[in-house]
Amino acid sequence: MRETNIKRKTSETDISLLLELDGSGKSEINTGIGFLNHMLTLFSRHGKMDLTLDCKGDLDVDFHHSVEDIGIVLGKALAECLEDKTGIRRYASDFTPMDEALVQTSIDISGRAYLVFNVDYLTEKIGEFDTELVEEFFRAFVNHAKITLHINLMYGKNSHHITEAVFKGVGRIIRQAVYIDGDEIMSTKGFID
Repeated sequence: MRETNIKRKTSETDISLLLELDGSGKSEINTGIGFLNHMLTLFSRHGKMDLTLDCKGDLDVDFHHSVEDIGIVLGKALAECLEDKTGIRRYASDFTPMDEALVQTSIDISGRAYLVFNVDYLTEKIGEFDTELVEEFFRAFVNHAKITLHINLMYGKNSHHITEAVFKGVGRIIRQAVYIDGDEIMSTKGFID
């Protein structure tokens, strides 16, 4: 079973996370940030990953530390669940619509951290949530999961719909890329580190 439990405590956040890659999409998420709870619930559901997450952060400062640190912990959890990456498909791409918005996502579970984030938001905030934190979340996630991730907004007018398509799409491609499709490592080098 590809599952891990991570705890991380700093002067800014206290995070406990349980991730099961081969789940059914169940989640129990409490970040203290309603919009992020919603996005991570979508990520879990569409990725068919079971995710339990509790974060106590310095929200009186702003949401930045919590969002970034959750990305760090979730990235570490994905890396731990995949161990040496034997048998996974490694690559996946998808187009995810959400009403008027369409987002294209692509992933390479490569051992190399790289994020391409081509999403221009029409608003600076969704409720109280700063839209610039979406990129911060995925940068932290990518750096600690050691994956290459491309997120491209094809078009869209509603910032909530765009963000929803991003989180759903990333969940979907992770599910596809981590699928066990044999017993070999998908690299001519013989390993992915």
